[in-house]
Amino acid sequence: MGKVDTSSVRRGESRSGRRNTLWGALAAELTLKHDGTQARVAVLQQLMLTVVALAVTAFAVIARIPGDLTMFFTGVGMVFVLAVVTMLVPWNRLSPWAVGVIPVLDIVAIMLMRVAFPESGLALLWLFPVMWLSASLGLAGYVAANLFVWVAYWWVIVSGNESAFSFALLLMPIVVLAVSTGAYLSVRRFAAQRSLLDKQALVLGQSLERTQHQEQLVTQVLDSVDFGVIRISLDGSISITNEAHARMQHALVSADGHNRLPPYDSDGQTPLDPERMPVARAERGEVFDNQIVWFGAPDTTRRALSVTARRLRDARGADAGVVVISRDVTAERTALRARDNVVASVSHELRSPLTAIIGYLDLALETDGIPEKVRGDLDVATQNAERMIQIISDILSATSSSKSTVDVTVSPQNVDLQHLVLAAAAAWEPSALERRITIFTDDVQPTDAYVDPARMRQVADNLISNAIKYGREGGSVQLAVYGDDVASYLLVRDDGIGLSPDDQNRLFRRFFRARTDVGGTGLGLAICRDIVRAHGGEIIVGSEQGVGSAFLVRLPAKVDVMLPPIDPEEALDMSGAVTTAGRSDMEATG
Repeated sequence: MGKVDTSSVRRGESRSGRRNTLWGALAAELTLKHDGTQARVAVLQQLMLTVVALAVTAFAVIARIPGDLTMFFTGVGMVFVLAVVTMLVPWNRLSPWAVGVIPVLDIVAIMLMRVAFPESGLALLWLFPVMWLSASLGLAGYVAANLFVWVAYWWVIVSGNESAFSFALLLMPIVVLAVSTGAYLSVRRFAAQRSLLDKQALVLGQSLERTQHQEQLVTQVLDSVDFGVIRISLDGSISITNEAHARMQHALVSADGHNRLPPYDSDGQTPLDPERMPVARAERGEVFDNQIVWFGAPDTTRRALSVTARRLRDARGADAGVVVISRDVTAERTALRARDNVVASVSHELRSPLTAIIGYLDLALETDGIPEKVRGDLDVATQNAERMIQIISDILSATSSSKSTVDVTVSPQNVDLQHLVLAAAAAWEPSALERRITIFTDDVQPTDAYVDPARMRQVADNLISNAIKYGREGGSVQLAVYGDDVASYLLVRDDGIGLSPDDQNRLFRRFFRARTDVGGTGLGLAICRDIVRAHGGEIIVGSEQGVGSAFLVRLPAKVDVMLPPIDPEEALDMSGAVTTAGRSDMEATG
């Protein structure tokens, strides 16, 4: 702790409202505050001396000790008069040195009593004013007390013709010196301790003020946010809550104001058991993210809360309770459901005319005498219509509450990936020519894979179409197919704008689109991921902004092959693609 000067102490006293004593050079001379304390000490000391003097007087009268009674009672009378003066005078209004007159006059009074009865031992009464002066007036009082007592004592000795060489005569001044020194040092030590305590009180007051200020700031911040925050202590009591939480709890009360709206699980239909309520889970020590709870029965006005729980740790790492954060996601969840309903409705409406188109195409293909070229065109139209129905089915599945984008069913067989990828490249050649993009297929080698050909064609179409849409106009798209006896690979690489690391982590989420100025639903890559996973494979993506992106699909080459783990960077390096890699299972799919 650094040195605290007088001005800073006073400023601290003003801020904290505490009255502190100025301890500095003056503390060595005056050790008690002049705020009534010194007056109380003076009254106490004088009353004690008066009581002792009264006892000595009574003993002297009863025992009829020979001596000068006139001088003796003069001294006793001075003590009584000084006691009355001490009680009547408002010493706190006078100089702190004024009260020092009382013990000096007490020394004179005791001297008179000692002269009146030389053999009485009344010199011991000098210890009272000596301790008073040494304790109350610091170094000056200490010196003055010894000086006055010694002068009075030796004057009494000389005037009484007592032997100056007696050991008994030397004992009294030695005792006075020892007692006054002890009183002086004790008060100095007390003053130092009090000064230290005052400084510590000042520091604690400032720390308390800072803590209260920080607590007030935290409270204001918590009350300004729009999500509820509560802290649950280890004993289960709620120690912190903010205004947003109170508003949310008020909104969850039924219209009659008496009952709480019934809770339902994230699907909005299943009643939520009390033990699965977020607060109950948090009190049991569970940690969770974004638990969705609907309040209110279906087909009524209801609210949805997203609740997260986190454990707290104190400075020593011990458990300090839990904080529960709740957010009103009613509008968000309602919008998501509305979007899913629209997508499902549109997809359902598209399925009917496509089914009719396929039916009429089948009838046309059964007609005799159709030229081979026309039959080939009808076959292509039929295949694309069937693919369109499959895509619509995937979109319908994507609007469900399943964690997977589509509920994929695959019928794998031994397929040559070369023919499948070359067919997809030929189908997208016209779109590439519109943007003056060249599709290179030199590295598409004959490669066996154990996959569903229709599903893998869907994956190849999505990856190639994305490379064309997001590629640089006038650039190129490079395709490669290769493999070994364990794994087969499909690489699609473009030289477009590339992806940021954040976009790479969200790339396979449903409805995510890296650019809104390019057409699409944001479902293509998510569907590709689920198709590849259904085959036991994975998609690895690597991208560098301004350089381009690469998608590497890894598939089993044979039936009953379990693909071993592989490092994404290593896989992309082996393929010759860019090296900033991620994999499809790195992102959050919720």
